[in-house]
Amino acid sequence: MDGRLYEAAQTGNIVQLLQLLHEDQHILNAVSLSSSGENPLHVASKARHLNFVTEMIRLKPEFAKELNQDGLSSLHIASAYGDIDMVTELLKMGHHMCCLKGRERMIPLHYAAMKGRLDVIRELVLAYPESAGEGTVQGETALHLALKNNQLEAFGVLVEMLKELKKDSYLNKKDEQGNTVLHLAASRKQREQVVELLLTGDSITPGVIEVNSKNCCGLTPLDVLLMFPSVAGDREIADILQQAGALRARDLVSNSPLSINYQAMGTNPRTSHSSPWNVDHLVEYFKFKSGRDSPSEARNSLLVIAVLLATATYQAGLSPPGGNWQDDAPPYHTAGQSIYGTKNKTTFGVFVFFNSTGFYLSLYMISILTSRFPLHLELQVSMVAIAITYSIAITIVTPNGGLRLILIILTSVLSIAISFIVKWVRLLYRSVRTRREMPLTTDCNG
Repeated sequence: MDGRLYEAAQTGNIVQLLQLLHEDQHILNAVSLSSSGENPLHVASKARHLNFVTEMIRLKPEFAKELNQDGLSSLHIASAYGDIDMVTELLKMGHHMCCLKGRERMIPLHYAAMKGRLDVIRELVLAYPESAGEGTVQGETALHLALKNNQLEAFGVLVEMLKELKKDSYLNKKDEQGNTVLHLAASRKQREQVVELLLTGDSITPGVIEVNSKNCCGLTPLDVLLMFPSVAGDREIADILQQAGALRARDLVSNSPLSINYQAMGTNPRTSHSSPWNVDHLVEYFKFKSGRDSPSEARNSLLVIAVLLATATYQAGLSPPGGNWQDDAPPYHTAGQSIYGTKNKTTFGVFVFFNSTGFYLSLYMISILTSRFPLHLELQVSMVAIAITYSIAITIVTPNGGLRLILIILTSVLSIAISFIVKWVRLLYRSVRTRREMPLTTDCNG
């Protein structure tokens, strides 16, 4: 984009804009051909210059439909900021503006719900009520996003409007994991603001909410509530759910006609609390899934785990099991050396080997997970220093003799070769896995 045009949009200077158009009537067309992804309407929307936005829509209305490099249209930006006047102006182009899908298929209403922009929510839903049922790439509606971002007042406004517009069936919409807003409300223990609003208040038509809807793990809202019990409010929320007819998944099975027929024949398919939906499904539920779970959150979790592992293994190296000798008794032992290492060198050597493997692997993980971070070089130097001090500590606590020389060599080699060992193990694992799958493939083709 031309620098002068950017400046005009940034400052909201309409006179400068018209002067630029007088000098070059194709200046706005050139923006459309630019690869920057941002047009003057995006810039003016961020700077909240309503008059400039109005003029730009008049001159180049197609700019309103374009997304910038962040996957945002001008209506997305205005909705996130809560600029109701700008939202109203942009909606004059038609209700189709409400359905502009940006990054991860997010529409303007999603941003308004996440930020709790009440006036904007009302304006967008009135302009196009169906937008309240639109889901992101993860299947989350504006209702899901309002709850997940603790925008409970915004959630209440959405519920109230959906009732008035006869669209309250959207409350049963499921996200990618099969969770309705009632699942989320139960899991977050949001009693007064949400559960009562859904089930005991006057906002929703009785019977509209599917209180026994199951998510992808086969869990009902009541299951989700009781899965992780807390001290406050669980009993009250459970009572509210049960009064509305909510059941646990196993009770739904036992009350089904199929289950009754089995019982009549003297058998019962119902299992105990260790049933597959209660154990195997939970394991599957908590597994990392690409597209559903954020890579940045996964990285942060791995960083925390890696740091804990590094701390635990470093401490174990300094203070091995059994403690260290506190005095000198030549030639039997020396102060600072491991007591257990003196008595059982083989077991001590095995302990040091696996402890060192865990320590250097955790440092390797930290190095990978912090790649391209600011001050990464300084962090690398610090980790090398820690690795050296660990090797020295192992040398000090190891009793004199051949074992000390072996462990010095071992820790030195591990610290240098750990990345190559990891890559080799991965290749070996893939090779074995491929060989195991080959007969199955041959049989299928045969």
